[in-house]
Amino acid sequence: MKSSRVWVFDLDNTLHNAVPHIFPHISRAMTAYLQTHLGLDQAAANTLRVHYWRRYGATLLGLIRHHPQIDPRHFLWHTHQFPQLHSMLVFERGLRGLLRYLPGKKILFSNAPEHYARWVLQALGVADLFADVVCVERTGFRPKPAAHGFRHVFHVHGIRPSQAIMVEDDLDNLRTAKRLGMRTVWVTGASKSPPFVDVRVKSVLRLRRTLNKL
Repeated sequence: MKSSRVWVFDLDNTLHNAVPHIFPHISRAMTAYLQTHLGLDQAAANTLRVHYWRRYGATLLGLIRHHPQIDPRHFLWHTHQFPQLHSMLVFERGLRGLLRYLPGKKILFSNAPEHYARWVLQALGVADLFADVVCVERTGFRPKPAAHGFRHVFHVHGIRPSQAIMVEDDLDNLRTAKRLGMRTVWVTGASKSPPFVDVRVKSVLRLRRTLNKL
C-alpha cells in the first residue's frame, strides 16, 4: 500500500553540512555582490550583509525592503555559483539509501534559490527521489519561517498538514511547521528539544530508527 506520508526536507545543514565550505562561499559572494551593486567597500558591504541577515533573517529580505533597484533573482543567481560544488559538499554516503527507505513522497522545501538546490540534489545523487523542489522563488521571496511557503506546499500537493513531516535544522522553521499541524524532526547535535519538536536526530540517517514516533 502506498504511504500517505509526505516528507518535507530542508536542504542546507539537513541533507548536507553547509558550514565548512558552502555557507562561507555564499557569504563571500554576497559581500562581493553588495560591493559591486551598492558601491560599497568590502568592510561596509560585509557589515550590511550581516546586519540584514540578523534583522530580517536573510540578507535578501533586507535588499528587497531597502534596495528596490536590486533584482532578487539576479542577486540569488550570482551569489549561488559553485564551480567546485562536488568538492565542497559534506554529506553522509547513506543518504540515498535512507531516502529510498522512507515510505511516502519526498519534497524539498528550502530558502535557497532553485538552481542551487537542484545542483546540490544532483551532486548528492538524490534528485530523482524528490517529487518537487520548492524554493524561495516559488514562495514569492517570502522564506521560512513565514507560513506562506508551507501553505503553498500543502496546496500544490493537495496534502493535509497532518500528513506531512518537516525535517529541518532550524527551530524557527520547525515552530511554524508545528503550528500549522505538521510533525517535526529537528536535525541537531543538541541534547534537549523544545515542545514543538517531535523527534530529534543527529543525522537524517537516523530517521530509520524513529518511524514509529512519526
